[in-house]
Amino acid sequence: MFYREAGDFKTSYVADSQTFPIAFDRMRYYLVLAVAVGIIPFVINDYWASAVMVPFLIWAIAAIGLNILTGYCGQVSLGTGGFMAVGAYACYKLMTAFPDLNIAICVLLGGVITAAVGVLFGLPSLRIKGFYLAVATLAAQFFLVWLFNKVPWFYNYSASGQINAPERTMFGYAITGPNADAAPKYLFCLAFLFVLAWLARNLTRGTIGRSWMAIRDMDIAAEIIGVNPLKAKLTAFAVSSFFVGVAGALFFSVYLGAVEVGEAFGINQSFLVLFMIIIGGLGSIFGSLAGAAFIVLLPVLLKNVMVGSLGWDTAIAAHFEFVVLGGLIIFFLIVEPHGLARLWQLAKEKLRLWPFPH
Repeated sequence: MFYREAGDFKTSYVADSQTFPIAFDRMRYYLVLAVAVGIIPFVINDYWASAVMVPFLIWAIAAIGLNILTGYCGQVSLGTGGFMAVGAYACYKLMTAFPDLNIAICVLLGGVITAAVGVLFGLPSLRIKGFYLAVATLAAQFFLVWLFNKVPWFYNYSASGQINAPERTMFGYAITGPNADAAPKYLFCLAFLFVLAWLARNLTRGTIGRSWMAIRDMDIAAEIIGVNPLKAKLTAFAVSSFFVGVAGALFFSVYLGAVEVGEAFGINQSFLVLFMIIIGGLGSIFGSLAGAAFIVLLPVLLKNVMVGSLGWDTAIAAHFEFVVLGGLIIFFLIVEPHGLARLWQLAKEKLRLWPFPH
């Protein structure tokens, strides 16, 4: 009785194709948005900002980007960490070379530069796919990390090889630097996630998204019916890399503040984002958000339960986290390949019928 579409009449094509056609879905969306904008910024503290909210928002952007490439277009990528590094270092160079440039513009330009690099490394997808494409993107991951380590220009010839985000403000509030507060950082990342998720949702429901899914399902048949594989694959790499680059720029400037490429953007980050979309659901924007939330909350939950309640050693709890994560990945790959997004969809379908399943 709590989830119904009775009374929702579609009287136009616009109403029939809207993102949330059911009134309850629209109400839930507006409620979540109101809580995210109107309540959380006033109650969030430094711990919740640094441990949960800000990393969730940033990883969600990266997961959406990888899901566009892998979930919607079917092109496997293991170079997410390297592309995040491109966005981070591009943002850093822009912030230091143009001190008066707005931080939001630096982040967006970091995404644009990453998109160009992504198209370059996406060219092999025109001839190879599957496991071989995964190896090619894995090579890109190692090459980009090596490049940022070996060329001193990228880190402004710092003796430590580390890059540090200078302080930048928006509307009088510090967004980056040691004086940045939790609420401005949270709202800054939330704004990017909202806009990029809306953009991804509309792209995947439009002509470009249909061409991506046609290539994913059967590329030869898609080419026969008129889909251009070159355009579809390279646009998927470009859009995906843009999202990942923005996430990398935010990860460096807003979340960490100082990074060393090998530690912050190593192969572990590439697999972490891949695990997010596997658990959340391939080919689903909501699945990207759910997977990012799950991966971010899992260490916090296990630490509170095992260390705080059960008194386990911190190292044991950290290793047990990998055991749980691996088990969940196997479970979702075997039992429910479409992840948490599919489970949520099934739950909504049951609610629409309850309590009269006949």
